[in-house]
Amino acid sequence: MSFFKKTAEKLPTSTIDGLREMITSSAMPDRVLQIAHRELDTLSKISPSAAEYAIGLTYLEYLLSLPWNKKTEDNLDIGRAERILDERHYGLDRIKERILDHLAVKILIANKKPRILVVDDEEITRKNLEHILKKEDYVVVTAANGMEALEKMGASDFDVIMTDLKMEKVNGLDLLEKARVRYPDSRVIMITAYATVASAVEAMKKGAFHYITKPFKLDEVRGTVREAVSSRTSTISSRGSVLCFAGPPGTGKTSLGRAVADALGRKFTRISLGGIKDEAEIRGHRRTYAGAMPGRIIEEIRRSQVINPLIMLDEVDKIGQDFRGDSASALLEVLDPEQNRSFIDHYLDVPFDLSNVLFIVTANIPDVIQDPLRDRMEIMEFTGYTEDEKVKIALGYLVPRQINEQGLSDYPPRFTPESLLRIIQEYTREAGIRDLERQIAAVCRKIAAQFVHHKETGNITVTAEGVEKFLGPRKYYFEVADGTGRTGVATGLVRTDVGGDIIFVEAAQMKGNKELILTGSLGTVMRESAQAALSYIRSNASFFHIQDDFFDTRDIHVHVPAGAIPKDGPSAGATIAIALLSLFMGKPARRDVAISGELTLSGNILPVGGVKEKILAARRAGVKTVVFPLRNRADMDNLSEDVKKDLSIHLVDRIEEAVDLVLGSS
Repeated sequence: MSFFKKTAEKLPTSTIDGLREMITSSAMPDRVLQIAHRELDTLSKISPSAAEYAIGLTYLEYLLSLPWNKKTEDNLDIGRAERILDERHYGLDRIKERILDHLAVKILIANKKPRILVVDDEEITRKNLEHILKKEDYVVVTAANGMEALEKMGASDFDVIMTDLKMEKVNGLDLLEKARVRYPDSRVIMITAYATVASAVEAMKKGAFHYITKPFKLDEVRGTVREAVSSRTSTISSRGSVLCFAGPPGTGKTSLGRAVADALGRKFTRISLGGIKDEAEIRGHRRTYAGAMPGRIIEEIRRSQVINPLIMLDEVDKIGQDFRGDSASALLEVLDPEQNRSFIDHYLDVPFDLSNVLFIVTANIPDVIQDPLRDRMEIMEFTGYTEDEKVKIALGYLVPRQINEQGLSDYPPRFTPESLLRIIQEYTREAGIRDLERQIAAVCRKIAAQFVHHKETGNITVTAEGVEKFLGPRKYYFEVADGTGRTGVATGLVRTDVGGDIIFVEAAQMKGNKELILTGSLGTVMRESAQAALSYIRSNASFFHIQDDFFDTRDIHVHVPAGAIPKDGPSAGATIAIALLSLFMGKPARRDVAISGELTLSGNILPVGGVKEKILAARRAGVKTVVFPLRNRADMDNLSEDVKKDLSIHLVDRIEEAVDLVLGSS
């Protein structure tokens, strides 16, 4: 079966020796070295003209090109990190605070004095080791036997345990086994005067970090303990939850990830997961396939040439799934701190340690991420910006950048705050600032065209009145504030993948036979909310002074405009109920009052998500009063006064309370 017999032509000895020298001098882990040498031995028996030769040579070259132990040192200056985050991004205070918390943990771990437990039944040995290690600025605790060591291990955690091999009752190997179970991150160093190959092999198999023979050399002890402490610190500092930046487009998720990398002094790389359907994009292809390649994770690490870059996994909520595998499930091994220390890429087919990589994930809607994957992340919500925040961001960041990019540095135009506010209100409708920057760029290009066509020079001031000259007629209107109340039409608040928005729920009745018609591309949950709202009203008709048999000879039609856009979610239940009550009671619903909440059959209003996004959407639309569930009080308390400015906020527990607010005088 072997292809070795196809030809007597072999790889030149000089090439084999060169590759062997490169492999031996590389920093590969021992188990990878063994595989590389075995692959090289196989390669030496193959003709260079054989297809297997090219595959094997490419594989070896890839193993040699990986940064098995190269890393950048983290910059743990928390003041510098705070300055970088503030300079790059305005606002996002809660997000920045959480990132600085992560950095503070790293600083504490880096500055913590390592704790060493020395276990030996010879007092002179204990004192000698204690004296040596205290000079190295370690905290040293000693124990005269294994039982005493177990007691001290139960009371405190140790970075390194140095133990004699032969002791009464509990010997060194027993202590090693118990330490590996209780404290798997602690490094255990065996010390004995009865060193044999068998005992050393057994200790290493059971997880010992190193094996030192008596009489020991001082330099050997210092060096071994230093390596053990470094290994333990690296493992602990690299652990932690994966951050998931979740929020609408244009709110600064990707750019903040880049700022975090700069603050830590790490290399930054970004992998876009949007639309990925092939599991091999994450785990790679097996080498048995023609044109096999490693996955994106390993490839980006190879390009960065360090084992601890910051990798941003963008748009994780847009991963696809088909017959080629489940890419989202393949990410579980990558992001789980308990698994990624020995990540297996199908192409490499050897374990690679990803625990040093700092992963940051981004998503627009975290709710659609698979539950097991979302469970491995810490969700950090990026909500939209207020109009005041957008004006400050535009003045401080967007306008200067666009002036430079559009070639206006010699004659920079001046944008007044009023002009920017008009652009925000009349030409954009978004939670982020991406479209705002596009509109500012359009104004700058118009000014650049004036300079070129008319040879004009000098500084131009963009005023609120002059915005229309550059951008044309306004695109958006405050239809809520400008409208009057209508019977059977209620205003609701929803969260979409681009932030918050308002919706109008329309209800109409006609002669028929008890049919409920639902239109507007409503999803299953929203259709059920409409059925629950109608059932609640029918069961409480007398309370609202509605005839009990009103439904017997009528059809009810509930429609949500913008029918081409799919809509779903439970938070429209209260809005649908208000629209139906407005229709049946003949009272117009106030257009400047918006409501959001899930309605139960008993009339209770349950809490909803996306409170800040909905509040901002209400402000953008000119809504004056918002109604939210009482159980969302904590979310309201966490909002800044700037977000809630100019809004009257009411928290209700039952739909009857909302009726009094919405179906009053229009």
